[in-house]
Amino acid sequence: MITNHPARLKTLNYRGLHRYVLTFCTHERRRLFVMADCVAVVYLQFLRAAAGSQMAILAYCFMPDHVHLLIEGLSDDSDGRLFIARAKQLSGFHFQKQFGVSLWQRYGFEHTLRDDEDALSVARYVLENPVRAGIVRQVQDYPFLGSNVYRLEEVLEALQMRHRWRRSVSTIP
Repeated sequence: MITNHPARLKTLNYRGLHRYVLTFCTHERRRLFVMADCVAVVYLQFLRAAAGSQMAILAYCFMPDHVHLLIEGLSDDSDGRLFIARAKQLSGFHFQKQFGVSLWQRYGFEHTLRDDEDALSVARYVLENPVRAGIVRQVQDYPFLGSNVYRLEEVLEALQMRHRWRRSVSTIP
């Protein structure tokens, strides 16, 4: 059966200490995340959803017409599916109420990280989106990204240390 939306993994119940990469696109790919007040409304609701589902937002980046999230379960009772549903529902409701427009496309994209996938590399991908898109020259110049667990400086330093370590290892004969 062909559907017009991505399927969820049937073998994963989305509960527990899992990590997910999520992308939610705005309705009709409208450029809604270009002003701080719009981003703030949505981010606050993401934090509410994270608290209610026992998830942490390890990295986030609000691009003009979509958002990337790296989230992680904090306990065996963490619920990734609940986070996804509540994050979109709460943010969509409050955005509509405040700005009078629909916020999200119906479906988003999600990827469950395997144990062997490096969360730091995924965080780097999420945070470097505005640089790759040519919006800014360096991550620190973009106002709509970060983490609710770590200071941006901590994440960037960890990425730099990892990059330096990989370069030094690659030069060992």
